Amino acid sequence: MLDKFLTPMIKPILSPVVVVLHKRGITADQLTVAGFLIGMLAVPLLAFELWYGALAAIALNRIFDGLDGALARYAKQSSSAGGYLDITLDFLFYAAIPLGFILANPEQNAIAGALLLATFIGTGSSFLAFAIAAEKFKLDKPQFKYKSFYYLNGLTEGTETIALFVALCLWPQHFVLLAGIFATACAITIFTRIHSGYHTLKQLETDTIVGSK
Repeated sequence: MLDKFLTPMIKPILSPVVVVLHKRGITADQLTVAGFLIGMLAVPLLAFELWYGALAAIALNRIFDGLDGALARYAKQSSSAGGYLDITLDFLFYAAIPLGFILANPEQNAIAGALLLATFIGTGSSFLAFAIAAEKFKLDKPQFKYKSFYYLNGLTEGTETIALFVALCLWPQHFVLLAGIFATACAITIFTRIHSGYHTLKQLETDTIVGSK
């Protein structure tokens, strides 16, 4: 929900760093992999209840995630392969963070963490499944033209998810409550995406049939 507002604000901040990285010969894919590995360090840090260390790893992961796309566009190296690598590692990272909290306190966090992971699967699958169909119909990407795939909006997107992770690191004792609230918001996102995505594609298919006659 907030991605379309936050992204334009972040781009000017990243630009000077992108220029330096490009001059040093660093590629966007290298940043993607490095950011993922840094982000995954949050899992053992969370498991050992090193909350601020985990928060630092999460923050660095998100910085790298912003830099890799910006660098790809600056260097004119944007590609489907890079986009695929980026979104795949992003979703693995998103799933890993609840796992870290479950490992920290299985008795308290297991059910809420499992619920959160289940809704993450729902938001991710509804997001990516529509992107595949959108490519078939060559849909425009009015809000995120720089993305390598169609970006279907929802109540819970990247910005909201990272805000959740920050809150969980700051107040880990409230994991069950925060995870439950966010899982509910994810459920709303899943419903609205499936509903709007289905009817949008249904209409496109109808228009294609009519247009071919």
